[in-house]
Amino acid sequence: MGIATVNKEMYIDFLRRLRDAVRRKRPEKWRTNSWCLLHNNALAHRSVFVKDFLAKNNVTTLELPPYSPDMASANLYLFPRLITDLKERRLCDSTNIIKNATEELKRPPQNGFQECFRNFIVAGRSL
Repeated sequence: MGIATVNKEMYIDFLRRLRDAVRRKRPEKWRTNSWCLLHNNALAHRSVFVKDFLAKNNVTTLELPPYSPDMASANLYLFPRLITDLKERRLCDSTNIIKNATEELKRPPQNGFQECFRNFIVAGRSL
């Protein structure tokens, strides 16, 4: 499979598969509509076509403010943890950097991302 630019049509297809997965894997969240979708500022996410799909399918979204790279999902949990864990280690070449970073990325607790997003959502709703 080659590299493709994500457009609104591809994103709608992804959203359909995501909705099906939520319905199958998290039936309690599906029944109560207690799940939300975190968007970044990609063009496909902001298209009217996508927004109409989300509205028609009653999908709650939490959107990042425009031009907020500091609010990217990886920056909320993953990178601060990685930076802290790798701080003060002397890594001489890219092989060592990749090896050590990969090891650290495998260490987060199973619910670490869930807790991060829970905190982000609570903070976002209080703004």
